[in-house]
Amino acid sequence: MKTGSIITLSVAAVALIGGALWGLPQYGVWQQELAGRAELVRAEQNRRIAVLEAQARLEAEELNAEAEVARARGVAEANSIVAEGLGGPEGYLRYLWIQSLGENGQDVIYIPTEAGLPILEASRPIAR
Repeated sequence: MKTGSIITLSVAAVALIGGALWGLPQYGVWQQELAGRAELVRAEQNRRIAVLEAQARLEAEELNAEAEVARARGVAEANSIVAEGLGGPEGYLRYLWIQSLGENGQDVIYIPTEAGLPILEASRPIAR
């Protein structure tokens, strides 16, 4: 029986080694296939995310453009109302000029004379 059990163990060992030599490459192929599928799914998901983010940016820019157009229409309408109240575009420009004079206390205003030329203050020192 001792010889029979040695032969059985030897056959089992050869079968186990043979199975391992055949099975390990098959397992490697199977494992690589699963890894490839996982990578493909990951890439598809990343692509979907990128597309959704791009669509969100596009929608946001379209809404920003609409808001900018609405703001411009409002400003244009307000300017038109003010200009009409001040006697037209020239009156509105004069009003804006007068408003800007008050913003900077260091402005020097030159008033034109009869010939349309300003009186210059050549002797006035320049403030620094």
